[in-house]
Amino acid sequence: MARIPALSTRVLLICAAIGVATGVLQVAAGAVSAPVSAFVPVLYGLVLGVHVVPGVVAQALLRLPWVALITHLLAALVASAFAPPWIGRYLGTALLIGGLQEGIAALTRYRQWQAWRFFVSAVIVGAVIAVAIWFAADVAKFAVWGQILYVALFIVGPVLWTAVGLAVGSGLRRAGVARTAAAPARR
Repeated sequence: MARIPALSTRVLLICAAIGVATGVLQVAAGAVSAPVSAFVPVLYGLVLGVHVVPGVVAQALLRLPWVALITHLLAALVASAFAPPWIGRYLGTALLIGGLQEGIAALTRYRQWQAWRFFVSAVIVGAVIAVAIWFAADVAKFAVWGQILYVALFIVGPVLWTAVGLAVGSGLRRAGVARTAAAPARR
């Protein structure tokens, strides 16, 4: 059985930095989610898709086990500081999406970091959330075209936000941030 490497303090600090930045992004999404849900509910999937960003950035940058889940949980705590009544929603979303992202990466034994793997993950996350929201938001009350668009945007939202997360993670990697996460060479 292969041993999972321990996460260094450097890796955890990088996860924390990503978690803070993406937690603030989630606060902004939370601020617009109520008006979007009230006035153009069919677009809610685009807003909710922002919740994939912490894990995508962390995995694209660090390429290690557990970084998506850790970063999601830290982002949820940051977002909860701005909206304490939503702590359960933020933590539940972090566990769901971070867990799915970790599970999908684990299926490839944490060896596939190409964009396609992230987009497959985004589609799966979007589909899972679309099914859950279908019942919670009573989507059946919409016209058929609205139901189709609603579900489609729950899949498109995570895909679009995954593209954003990949761009950020790749940019940080090119800037050398991932090199600082590597353990120093032993003598």
